[in-house]
Amino acid sequence: MKIDKIGLGGGCHWCTEAVFQNLKGVARVEQGWISASGAVEFSEAVLVHFNPEKISIKDLIEIHLRTHKSTSSHSMRSKYRSAVYVFNSKQLLESEQISRLLQKEFEENIITKVYRFEEFKMSPEPYQNYYKKNPEKPFCKTYIDPKLQLLQRRFPKNVMETKLSSIKKGEEQNIKK
Repeated sequence: MKIDKIGLGGGCHWCTEAVFQNLKGVARVEQGWISASGAVEFSEAVLVHFNPEKISIKDLIEIHLRTHKSTSSHSMRSKYRSAVYVFNSKQLLESEQISRLLQKEFEENIITKVYRFEEFKMSPEPYQNYYKKNPEKPFCKTYIDPKLQLLQRRFPKNVMETKLSSIKKGEEQNIKK
């Protein structure tokens, strides 16, 4: 089984981690901070280790764009850089092409940039697997549950349903952070 990896950042890494931990074909998610070529500082992000035979890079990028504010510039963008971090030239070209194709489905311009990965710093252990450890905390209910509900509704073929069975599929809510 071939495992590939890609970095994704856009909102809180607790949120991003929870989203990608619940997808079929994702073997592991590492939460922390990523620096990239051309970017001055580290930014919250995750490394997603995935089986490309079970989930495509296109699906990963589309899920990423739809589960954070990928069209919004805000005051926290240096901490929450909207980005796809790639590990080789093939991923770079593919990710840029996918972003251009998906732009047609968004009313506003996608601000997410594709960067070459440079360095990763893992979050301290108490913050890893944050949602799994704290699903009832107000932060999780307010910011993560709506993203998981969106996953269930919009990407049902990609979701490990047993992991999200406790999340109600209610109305699609505004994605926060």
